[in-house]
Amino acid sequence: MVQSRQTATTATATAADATQAWPSSNKYAQCIDEAIEAASEELRSLSLKIHENPELGLKEFKAHAWLTEYLVSKGFQVSKSAAPELDTAFIAQAGDPNSQLVIGLCSEYDALPLSAPGSKEQTTSHACAHNLIAISGVAAALGLQAVIHEYNLPAQIKLFGTPSEEQDYGKVTMLNAGDFNGVDVCMMLHGANADVIYTPFLALEKATVEFFGKASHASTTPWEGINALDAAMQVYTGVALMRQQMRPDQRVHGIIEVGGQASNIIPQYTKSLYRVRAPKDAQVQELKKRVNAIFKAAAKSTGCEVKFHWDGHLQDILTNEHLVGKFEKWMNNQGLKYASKAQQQSKLSGSTDMGNITHAIPGIHPMFNIVNLGGVDATSGGGLHTIEFAAAAATPVAHTATLRASKALAMTGVECILDPEFLKRVKREFDARDD
Repeated sequence: MVQSRQTATTATATAADATQAWPSSNKYAQCIDEAIEAASEELRSLSLKIHENPELGLKEFKAHAWLTEYLVSKGFQVSKSAAPELDTAFIAQAGDPNSQLVIGLCSEYDALPLSAPGSKEQTTSHACAHNLIAISGVAAALGLQAVIHEYNLPAQIKLFGTPSEEQDYGKVTMLNAGDFNGVDVCMMLHGANADVIYTPFLALEKATVEFFGKASHASTTPWEGINALDAAMQVYTGVALMRQQMRPDQRVHGIIEVGGQASNIIPQYTKSLYRVRAPKDAQVQELKKRVNAIFKAAAKSTGCEVKFHWDGHLQDILTNEHLVGKFEKWMNNQGLKYASKAQQQSKLSGSTDMGNITHAIPGIHPMFNIVNLGGVDATSGGGLHTIEFAAAAATPVAHTATLRASKALAMTGVECILDPEFLKRVKREFDARDD
């Protein structure tokens, strides 16, 4: 059953206590509020359909169809990505087609493979709440569309449907294909178990390392073999020992994907996967050098040949202070107060392909609490990428939180349209960045 905003808001005491009336004195804010609230039940239905039909990256065909059909019904022009390999990407456009000012928004809708605790069976679920990210982009786009139409503002909206954030980094592919060319600012939202505007996402790069040895019988003639698993284990151990001399905000983690064929055969081939993360890309590059040395040392000491390559390069989030200040203001107007910037940045997060966008275009990536509306970090249940978080992503409170943040994001876009000097300050800050 689709629940209204009133039902969602009164679902918990924290929701009722924290929600504050959206400022009605601002005509643009009021227009956004009315547009998003008018679509609330439709957006809730869309969110639940995506949640109940989770699809892995690059296979989000149902979500893609539902989202694009809905956007077309709302007057958006939908086109494909310039990247031919992304069948489930889209670009939805509305507003003044003659304007050179383009406000970009992003929606994600891929799910995760996940196993319940103690279970060997793997399921697919929205354990990162991408069903909410999907409708947050749509909601913000609807709010901006309403303001642009009502007040004849000179601006375009481009909502980017970005597939496979979890595995294939669809935004990076779309960026490299030129889809984001001409966009002035690009923003998106992400559900979480806390409210964070200075998102401490880490830069990342992935390594695939293969060792090639020589097979032999593990009992009768083990001395004739060259053990590729020994090399893989040396890497695993070497990385573990290196962690003692790593900064606390850096990460190296991995698995042995292929460790051999049979326990009575000296393994002649192994394949391992590693991820290196750090707050800044330069730190990732330094960590890569240390990990490469471990790869080479393991090969040398075991007599194996080694092949490794790095890919999946994600950059850290470059939060634009001017943009995020406006977003914070509009969230404050709805009753939310944030922790200090230092407190927010002290809680390290994962990595996202939105980081690459923020290094190419001024942008922000706020996280909003889907568990409660009071600005309090969730202390019970699971965090992102858990079964508990997937369940939270379907609750009425999560829907209310999504629309609240979407209104603030839409008003941040309106601020860019109404105040050319503000937009210039946004771009000057971006141009002065230190990557």
